[in-house]
Amino acid sequence: MPFKKYLKMIALRDLEIFVRTAQSGSLSAAARILDLTPAAASASLKRLEEHLGARLFVRSTRSQRLSHEGEVYLEHCQQALQVLAAGQDALVAGHAVVRGPLQLSIPSDLGRNILLPWLDAFLELHPELQLRIQISDRVADVFRQPVDVALRYGAPPDSSLVAIPLLAGNRRVLCASPAYLARHGEPRPPAELVNHNCLCFMVGEYAHDRWRFLRDGAEESVEVRGDRLSDDGATVRRWALSGHGVAFKSQLDIWRELKEGRLVALCRHWEGERVPLNLVVADRRQLSPAVRLLRQFLQEKLNGMMDPYSPDIGIVTSG
Repeated sequence: MPFKKYLKMIALRDLEIFVRTAQSGSLSAAARILDLTPAAASASLKRLEEHLGARLFVRSTRSQRLSHEGEVYLEHCQQALQVLAAGQDALVAGHAVVRGPLQLSIPSDLGRNILLPWLDAFLELHPELQLRIQISDRVADVFRQPVDVALRYGAPPDSSLVAIPLLAGNRRVLCASPAYLARHGEPRPPAELVNHNCLCFMVGEYAHDRWRFLRDGAEESVEVRGDRLSDDGATVRRWALSGHGVAFKSQLDIWRELKEGRLVALCRHWEGERVPLNLVVADRRQLSPAVRLLRQFLQEKLNGMMDPYSPDIGIVTSG
């Protein structure tokens, strides 16, 4: 299909409504975020499905979820919207001088091990900014603490929040240290995790002890057990490095340890559950020039880091 004809058929607003609906899990929530009526949002999705000739959602009377075609299309839509946003950010960066405080909340493991040096470099580019950084893995802190923007894994629990993807294809990776594997062996299919000490972490108020995997379109979930649980992602990574068990970590958190061989990726023919890294704000009006510049900067850093590393460590990634 010629590109110009495709652009005439697919409206940018339709793509935004599709992405917001997928992120929030609710058409009505997406409509509220985008200041639309539910009827208008529903018509947009129907129009998009007709243009594509594919059913993007599996609907029931009470809920809807992405179809397989919808999951495939979602990742490409998010990438397209990111490219357009990056273009807008580039225009802002060309003539904006940003100054004053920028209050940022970042996850513990990703923040301490990767983001802090990047933020140092960001301040060198914008010396009139003053960063105020809070480190926390709890999504609730986005509401309780006075922050301009937060970086968080996964979709926010409150659909009224605005989540802008920084790395939509990020997934959890099953991993353990060579010392642990030498003592206990390697789980081949995920079902064998019941025979291993699994290092769990908190997601919100609940222990994340049901780990999900995909292979050839089929999902397998395993309820795991272990002798350690923490609400701090960095602690779980350290336990894994010390040989205390098997962890299910964001690939961003452990990419360096995987490359260096200090952790080993397990069940490589299975995909871990998706945990997109999002930039979260309470309202689109908080997307100030400073926040837009930060998003552009982090996007470039993440793309440069992730592109070369996945093949080296043998992780299955979806296209």
